[in-house]
Amino acid sequence: MLPFSKDEFFGVFATYNPAIFPAQVLAYLLGLLVVAILLRRPDRHGAVVVSFVLSLMWIWTGIAYHWLYFAAINPLAQVFAVLFVAQGLLVAASEIGGHGLNFGVRGGIRGFAGWTFIVYAAVIYPVIGFAAGHAYPAMPMFGVTPCPVTIFTLGVLILASPAPRYLFVIPVLWSLVGGSAALLLDVPQDWFLLLSGITAAALVWAGGRARNRMS
Repeated sequence: MLPFSKDEFFGVFATYNPAIFPAQVLAYLLGLLVVAILLRRPDRHGAVVVSFVLSLMWIWTGIAYHWLYFAAINPLAQVFAVLFVAQGLLVAASEIGGHGLNFGVRGGIRGFAGWTFIVYAAVIYPVIGFAAGHAYPAMPMFGVTPCPVTIFTLGVLILASPAPRYLFVIPVLWSLVGGSAALLLDVPQDWFLLLSGITAAALVWAGGRARNRMS
């Protein structure tokens, strides 16, 4: 049983989105920058930019959404905030430590899954939400709210070959936590969140087994 109602849940977005505008516009511009970099097979400098964008999205969502707004209706939101900030710092630390993202996946199931997740997070997710009656501002927006950020991140990480496994842990965990909204709060666009976490975990596991066989 959730400690808040469906109306309270969407009410948080209705308050949050106008308060942070135009951060949503900036999030889409940064998302387009990531896509442009990925399409040209990024070098080391491009990978640093991608990592910075992911880190910024996670830290922003942890502080601005979870800590400052979602905590008003959910006592666990502060825990979620810490996890989101931790994920942002892990992405940044992996880049600083020389174990960052190396992009090389172009086709196959990983390429298909990665790009599907990215397009879904930025385009399909809000369209489904709008069709389900969740009009702006009472809707999760790309780049500044947890579920789209998680799906987008999983897509980018899948396209890296391979991304450090520890970078998947928090996004996959959130896919299970946040994906529960699909069932408990009737948020149809979050069904894909559950699928993205399961798919990413399976691809990481399969990739690890393949590398072990080769070593």
